Parts: sequence; structure tokens; C-alpha cells
Amino acid sequence: MNYRHAFHAGNFADVFKHVVETRILAYLAQKPTAFRVIETHAGDGIYDLSGSAAEKTAEWRHGIGQLISRKAPASADVQALLDPYLAVVNPHLAGASPRYPGSPALTAALLRRQDRMIFCEAHPDAAKALRAYLGRDKRAKIIAIDGFMGLGAYVPPIERRGLVLIDPPYEVKDEFALILAGVETSLRKWPSGITMIWFPIKDRAIVTRFYHQLGGLIAKAGIKEALRLELWIDEPNPDGPLVGNGLALINPPYVLEAEARILLPYLAGVFAVSKNAGHAIAKF
Repeated sequence: MNYRHAFHAGNFADVFKHVVETRILAYLAQKPTAFRVIETHAGDGIYDLSGSAAEKTAEWRHGIGQLISRKAPASADVQALLDPYLAVVNPHLAGASPRYPGSPALTAALLRRQDRMIFCEAHPDAAKALRAYLGRDKRAKIIAIDGFMGLGAYVPPIERRGLVLIDPPYEVKDEFALILAGVETSLRKWPSGITMIWFPIKDRAIVTRFYHQLGGLIAKAGIKEALRLELWIDEPNPDGPLVGNGLALINPPYVLEAEARILLPYLAGVFAVSKNAGHAIAKF
């Protein structure tokens, strides 16, 4: 599949991914020492939801649009976990030309003065757009480089604390193999870092094989904590549209599993398009 960010900005998968990301960043910010976020496939940074790419699919209307217009209020526990994410997103949605902040914009909004960001983006147009948006931020380094090459070059960060976000467009057939090779390098150089991998769920056999192979790398690195989160809004179908996605998390914050058990049932209910919607939480 081809998962170019601009066509899917603000959809249910973006909301899921970004809510979890904000929970991780909130956890890292609890300590005063600096940390770094390294993103392998950063995209444009922020997306015009009235633009041709976003309007071609209009997926955001059933994603972030659905979340902010929900009729049933969230419980206090759910709302408290969503608030850091919504505090960044809502101002961008206001006005005649709504925009959706991708992970670089979310990261920039949530990081502190002492924290740093590295954004890798190989696509020339996306890298140009990202520089236009964040190029003046002294905390950010924007590099036009293949994300997996960047992962080998910029890990470990000097801060020794932080998050690696791997979110490729899945344009090539061996994308999962590239992810595994990149993660193996990253774990060898920085076994204590937090890693978050986003992936589509269309073919369960492919995802199961990925889990098995990633689990082997995690075990080889001697890492004891790793988590799988899944959210689907209908039954995944290899030949159908994207209705399921997952996150693989290595060294997740100790609170994240409990937070996911509060958030994921709610998000599955908000975004469900059939009775087959659901979620899953498991350890590697």
C-alpha cells in the first residue's frame, strides 16, 4: 500500500498514533533532564485539510473530525489522557482553513526548551514543507535523508533519553524488512531508548510474521518491556481500504499499558464503522 501522510492526515490511524505519542512525550517530560525525538519519516509537519490531497480522501472527517464532534462525552479518565493531544490539535482546526498537525508539529508543541528533535524526510517536497514550518525552531534539525539511514546515523542521541518514531509510507514491498533492519541497528546502539513503530493492518499473516521477527530482535537485545497496541474500525481486508493499524512499542513508559486500556476501547467506539471494530493490547 502507499500511505503518503498528506492523503490520510487526521484520519483514525493518525489520531490513534498521535494520542499515544503525546502520552509518551508527557511521560518523558516528567523529568527535568533533556530528551530527543528522532523521526525517520517526518512528512510535511502540518497538513491543510482543505487542500486537494486531504479532500481527495476526506478521511479526516471520520478521524479527528469525528473525535471532536462526538456526541457522547468521554469519561473523566479518558478526557484527561486526550487533553494534551487536543490542546495542540484544536487550535489548528479552528477557522475557515483547518489544518492537522502531524507528528513533527505535535512534537514541537510539546517539547521543552532543553529538548531536541531530528526529523528525517527523503521526499523533496515534504522536506521543503517541513523546513518552511519548523526550520526556524532551534531545537529542530531537519535532514533530507532516507529515514533508515538516519536512524543508523543519529542513534544514540547525546541526551541518552528519548523516542524514535518509525512511520514509513509502506510504498515498497519490503518495508517491514527495512523496519526490522533499522530497529536491529537502533537496539544495538541504543537499547534503552523508546521506539514506536506504526504499521497498517491489512493482511494478518504479514503482521503476525512481523511480530514474530520483531519479538526475536527484542529478545536478542535483552529488552524486557515491549508492547503491541492495535485499533481497527472494521474487519481488516487485504483488498479493502485501511481500517486497522497498530503500534509496536519497545521500552514503553511503565504507565502506557494502563493508559491504553482506558483509551483504546473509547477510540474504537468513536471510530467504529461496523460491529467488527475493536482493539488489542498485548506484550511481546
